[in-house]
This record gives sequence, C-alpha cells and structure tokens, in this order.
Amino acid sequence: MFKTIRNAWAVPDLRKKIVFTLIIVLVFRIGSVIPAPFLDMGALSSLMKGVDDSGSMLSYLNTLSGGAFSNATLFAMGVTPYINSSIIMQLLCVAIPPLERLSREGEVGRKKIGKITRYVTVILGLVQGTAYWYYLYKSGVTSYNEGFDFVYSAIIIVLVFTAGTALMMWLGEQINQFGIGNGISILLFAGIIARFPYTISLLGQYWSEGIKGASEMLVFVPLWVVLFLFVIWIITFMNDSERRIPIQYAKRVVGRKMYGGQSSFLPIKVALGGVMPIIFASSILSIPTTINLFWKPESQFWISFFNAFRTEGWLYMVLYFFFIIAFAYFYTTIQYNPIEMANNLKQNNGTIPGIRPGQPTVEFISRILSRITLIGALFLAVIALFPLIYTAATGMTGLSMGGTSVIIIVGVALETSKQMESQMMMRHYKGFLD
Repeated sequence: MFKTIRNAWAVPDLRKKIVFTLIIVLVFRIGSVIPAPFLDMGALSSLMKGVDDSGSMLSYLNTLSGGAFSNATLFAMGVTPYINSSIIMQLLCVAIPPLERLSREGEVGRKKIGKITRYVTVILGLVQGTAYWYYLYKSGVTSYNEGFDFVYSAIIIVLVFTAGTALMMWLGEQINQFGIGNGISILLFAGIIARFPYTISLLGQYWSEGIKGASEMLVFVPLWVVLFLFVIWIITFMNDSERRIPIQYAKRVVGRKMYGGQSSFLPIKVALGGVMPIIFASSILSIPTTINLFWKPESQFWISFFNAFRTEGWLYMVLYFFFIIAFAYFYTTIQYNPIEMANNLKQNNGTIPGIRPGQPTVEFISRILSRITLIGALFLAVIALFPLIYTAATGMTGLSMGGTSVIIIVGVALETSKQMESQMMMRHYKGFLD
C-alpha cells in the first residue's frame, strides 16, 4: 500500500488529488476542535470523562467522530447522520416501488436518490443535534438557561450541530469529486485514526501500572498490540476473500463473427455486508444504555435491566453475536437478489456448468450466498466480540480501537489503495507494477 501511495505521488494529477484530500481532512480536524457556543467546558469535560466506557450510543458516536462528540464541537455529530440516511434510503429503495424504479434509472436516478439522501441527512442531523443539546442541558452543561436567553442559546447550539453535519457531508462530496477515495469513508477513517494517540496514551498508563506493581499488565499490554496486528491481518485476508462461481457463455454467430464461448466467473465476497451488520447490531443494543443516560431509574428491576446491557455483560455479548449474524443475512438479502442474478446470466447466454438455467440456478446461487454469508457473519461476530472479551478478561477498559473501528480502517485503506491503482492504470503508468 505504501508503495502504491509513493507511485501515485509521482503522478501530477494524482498528487493534486491526494493533496486536496489531505486539505479536506485538515479542515475536518480543525472543525473537530472548534467548540459549540454557550457551553460550560469544565462541566462538559466532567460529563464526558467516562463516555468511552459507557457502551452507549454516545461512545459509538464519539469513536466515529474522532473525539469531537465528547468535546461538543462543530463536527460533534460526525458522519453518523449521513450513514444513517444512506442506510434508510437503501432500505426504502427495496421497500418502496417508486424508489426502486428510481434506483434502476442509471445516473439520473442515482442523482435524485443522492439529493433525497442529503435532505434526510440534514433532518437527521437536526434531530440528533436537538437530542444532544437536551442531554447537555439536562446535565447542566449549557449556559443561559432562563427566559429568552435559554431559547436563543438552544437554537444556536442545535443549528451549529446541524450545520456541522451538512458541512461534513459537503466536504465528503468534495473529496468524491476532486480528491481520492470515498469522501465519507475518508472522513470516518480520519476520525477513528485521530483516536490513536488517546489509545496509545492509555496503553502507556496501563504499562506504568504494570511497572508500579500490577505485573499482569506487563503481559496484557504487549499481548494487546500483538493481537491488534493479528486482527488487522485477518481482516485484510477476509476482505479480499471471495467465492468464484464459474460461468460458461454459449457461442453465438452474428453475421460473420462468432461471440461467446469463453469462460468467466461470478465473484461473491465473503464479507458481503462489510461493517454494516456490526453497525446495525451495536446501534440496536446501545438503545437501553442510551435511555439510561437520560433516565435514572430507582427500581431495582430497571437498574438490573440496564446493567445487563452493559458491554462487559454476558447478555450483551450473546445478543451482539446473534444480532450480527441476523443483520448479515438481512443486509445480504436486500443487496443481492439471486433471481435477478440468474436472469442476467440467462439474458447474456451464460450458465453455471452442471446447473440448468432458471430455478436451479436461483437455488444454487441462493445456497452459495447462504453459506458465504454465514462464514462472513461469523468472522464479523468474532472480530466485534474479541475486544469486548479481552476487556472483560483483562480489565483494560477505555481502549477505543474496537472491532468496528479496525474493520473500517482496514477497509477504507484497501479501498483507497485499489482506487489509486486503478487510476494509475487508466493513465498507463507502468511504474506501479514494478
């Protein structure tokens, strides 16, 4: 990957794209440290001190925003509203026939869906910004909490959060148009990487504890580093793994020329859903702990109920495992249609050797998808649960580099590297293969 970046830097056009992308990332990081107005920063710091250990939606948002959420800055909402908007539109394109037809209209349809997605992003940003302001207000972080000043400060804070969401979406689109890689993914990547210094400092604290007397930390800290590198390797391996279904195209004569007759294959990636099943599962399971932040019950039943959904609890881990597998199948179902795939093969005179066209082909592809999805889902579940199990076993809490973060980092890095290689190939650059 580093060799690809070096070779891409030697191409003037790609160098401009890389520099432009880095400038946008710099703007994003500057916006991530500009605090919203009318907030008591001392009270905010005390409130957010344990957000990474809470296991709530807040810790999830804080990781994806690169720490901007815990500091209530301009980009506190991060790219989460856009991700949620994209997921909602994907589901609606399957459930609502007009949107499904629009998605099949090529570039024009995609532009219309993209426009709707942007509007939904702003609406979700407004809703999340309002909820965040209310949380800050109930926690005593906001200033000017009486009379007209209260209304004015509330509107300004909510609009700042919403404007930050819209600005981040615009920055991502600028990267798509003038930079390199997927814009939203790059900003997500930058936010997660920005948490690296915090993770390293926390590892340093645990190492210091080991030197002072907690000797088990002298084993747990190096073991965490080794396992972290191993997880990166296994994610890279699984990200490129695929099941290739052989395809044979029939010969046909058109005029004096003969077409077809060649063999090909239909690739199906093992990690079909990417990180989406983990995002779905973690979002659902973080609802109880998020509710607990706003409502402090006195009943022992509700206290036990909310404690059962903390990330270190066995119930959370069991549900997390099954939810990831369920959402992996769900996401694969809405993304891949075996009937449509079989029809496309039939229209192009393609067949799977040993399988008759029509319903047998549909059943064969469905069986392959089911098996591949199970393997990919188990892989995601193990990667997602591994940091939770390690934390519960060692007591090393607060490490923000969870399974979701590592999958996003590796996936974005590989995707951007492949895009650089394809752009160099289009420019007939010979050096990148040397």
